[in-house]
Amino acid sequence: MNSGHKYLRSLLRRKSLDAVLVWNLENIRYLCGFTGSEGVLIYTEEEKIFLSDSRYEEQARDEVRGAVFRKFKKKIEGIAQSLRSLGVKRLGFEASALSWESYQALKEYLPRVNLVPLLGQITLLRARKEPEEVEKIRRAIAIASEAFQDTLPRLKPRVREKTVGDFLEFRMKRRGGESSSFPIIVASGVRAALPHGKASAKGIEKGEMVIIDFGARHEGYHSDETKTVVLGKPESRQRKVYDLVLKAQERAIRAVRPGESVRRIDNAAREVITRAGYGKFFGHGTGHGIGLAVHEAPTISPRGSGVVEEGMVFSIEPGVYIPGWGGIRLEDLVLVTDRGCEVLTYLSKELKDNIL
Repeated sequence: MNSGHKYLRSLLRRKSLDAVLVWNLENIRYLCGFTGSEGVLIYTEEEKIFLSDSRYEEQARDEVRGAVFRKFKKKIEGIAQSLRSLGVKRLGFEASALSWESYQALKEYLPRVNLVPLLGQITLLRARKEPEEVEKIRRAIAIASEAFQDTLPRLKPRVREKTVGDFLEFRMKRRGGESSSFPIIVASGVRAALPHGKASAKGIEKGEMVIIDFGARHEGYHSDETKTVVLGKPESRQRKVYDLVLKAQERAIRAVRPGESVRRIDNAAREVITRAGYGKFFGHGTGHGIGLAVHEAPTISPRGSGVVEEGMVFSIEPGVYIPGWGGIRLEDLVLVTDRGCEVLTYLSKELKDNIL
């Protein structure tokens, strides 16, 4: 039983709930193993009921562990029937996952049940990773890293960004990845000022910095890493900004330890960039959790809340993006350990190793 079950049982008691209706598919997979695209999980201290339609009956019977399976013809009606059979009077639900339409339908079918929205509480369900989850993330990292090394010889002047991204995705699949974690970002030259610059038909030119943000999925778990490379000898400003971002990343990584505030980790990177006069060019958070979803708890940002705990896996990815010039981002994944953190990604971020 993973730590998520303990967390959810504690939530049931703290909120005085009879049951939690789990709607998010990643949370359902985490709690009972189902990998399909339709279903809900009713979670009580004593019973767990997984519901889906006839398309997933055989798959559910094969995959679902620790819960009984029930088939529905109409989703909301089937959920209501199961909740009534359990005598549920106070039901927690994932407010960020349940649509307004489904919420209204549940209210209509269950007029005597108190529906309690679970907001920030449910986001921490998967935040602490079990050792077997970390191993799956490590394998995803290895697949992506090997594929990136395969792709490096393709990074030449006049090659299109999209060609590089497509080849990298192809190599990740050839090396055993289920898919890429997200549409691969390849942004060169002035386009590197776009933090999420989708790979385009633009040709990469000599002397340009190229941001490549990539990841692989393995057994449902994702990796996420960003490299910035330069084609040819870097100019003085490129070196200056690259070294600044690397310093900010290293400072944030050193700040990671159990009990540390997510805001203080973010500030460790942000302060370096701000003091150098580039603060207005770093507009996103320093990191995000990763696992069954590419973006999950914790959130490492000035607006984040809480502290990091042993077993959490998240990115450290400061960046500087200057319109009309370009940008640089460096991203690694870290695992919080009992005394600090372990950097899971292993491709070098030193500039000398990223000059092509």
